[in-house]
Amino acid sequence: MRQVTIGFLGCGNVGGGVFALLEQAGEQIAHRDGVGFTLKRALVREIHKARSVPIPARLLTDRPEEVLDDPQIDIVLEFLGGEQPAVDYMLRALRNGKTVVTANKVALALGWHLLQAEAQRHGGGLYYEASVCGAIPVIRALTDSLQANRIDKVMGIINGTTNYILTRMAKEGKGYAGVLSDAQRLGLAEPDPSADVDGYDAAYKLSILASLAFHAHVPVQRIYREGIAGVSARDIAYGKDMGLTLKLLAVAKRNDSLVEVRVHPTFVPDEHPLASVSGAFNAVFLKGHAFGEMMLYGQGAGDAPTASAVVSDLIMAAGATRHRHPTFANQGQASPELAFDADWACVYFIRLSAADRPGVLSAITGCFGARGVSIASMVQHSEVQHTGAGGGRVPLVFVTHRAHEQSVTRALQDMDPKDATVDSVIRVEGR
Repeated sequence: MRQVTIGFLGCGNVGGGVFALLEQAGEQIAHRDGVGFTLKRALVREIHKARSVPIPARLLTDRPEEVLDDPQIDIVLEFLGGEQPAVDYMLRALRNGKTVVTANKVALALGWHLLQAEAQRHGGGLYYEASVCGAIPVIRALTDSLQANRIDKVMGIINGTTNYILTRMAKEGKGYAGVLSDAQRLGLAEPDPSADVDGYDAAYKLSILASLAFHAHVPVQRIYREGIAGVSARDIAYGKDMGLTLKLLAVAKRNDSLVEVRVHPTFVPDEHPLASVSGAFNAVFLKGHAFGEMMLYGQGAGDAPTASAVVSDLIMAAGATRHRHPTFANQGQASPELAFDADWACVYFIRLSAADRPGVLSAITGCFGARGVSIASMVQHSEVQHTGAGGGRVPLVFVTHRAHEQSVTRALQDMDPKDATVDSVIRVEGR
């Protein structure tokens, strides 16, 4: 049996989960995979801090060089999170000929080109299954199982916090602020939730997924991003009445060299597989020219699910005779063969507050028609908001046929505020 010495960079919840899993499953891994792992050092900020998983004090250090520069350590597992110092530490480990396993989507999305180049230069491996969707083996599927396919579409619920919030809002009719507060109290959302609710977390993950799916580097800076803070319980309820379920969706599509990559609140039809993904679960829906459609679903976060993916990468890295890397030009900027579409076409859910007087509906539909936006359905809701001498306002909900982003934007800009004001615009996918 081969013995492999490992080191940890960080030992918080995920690092503790990996340590516990290796302790629990070490004998099974040795029997099934013929490899044993020995942790030599774990870098921590505070050596004497109490930890949920007891790690022997002799293994802890606050000196990075005891992990990064030790020639006896073969594989470094990084759990620091964030861009720095994680990227610099991983680069140093790779320069020393070590293999790196990371769960860090921020460091990977922003420093991938540097890390891959250093790994290839010095013969090490770079493994990152746990960086996207926790225990769901979506990266392994894209790189190993689906190589014969041209992937045309990736749509994913890849942030558990926002999916939990939107699920609660849909089931209970509660507003965003109240559900977010509950999620923070339960530890399901961070005290500063912006990385999740503003879509940054999903954008980093989509950068990784889209790059692997399209075999071309898609930088996070090229991803359109919109969070869920502006979502209202009213929109969710109106959408539900129309057979639609709201998710924060990561969307990547490719048509030859033209790609669109975006993260935003999105309605999907109730019959779409993604509509049934509730709570903090994640799912990724893929479309390929040979396999058709498939969805991968499971635990997308948490100590144990993430640890499962890290240990899987660790076993694969330990058994590799040759480390594999993506073959696309990974140079930091977008791959030169890609053109990014900012005027994508999809279906739109549009809620307006319209003046309750004759002729207004004709004026509104005239604005849509002048910009080539075709209406598939319209619902006028009964509640009237009285605004004094100017009369009342009523909610109008339109669902369009497929239309271009810029055409919809211009049609809404053309509307006279005396006739109608825009309350929300939500894109619809899966139709």
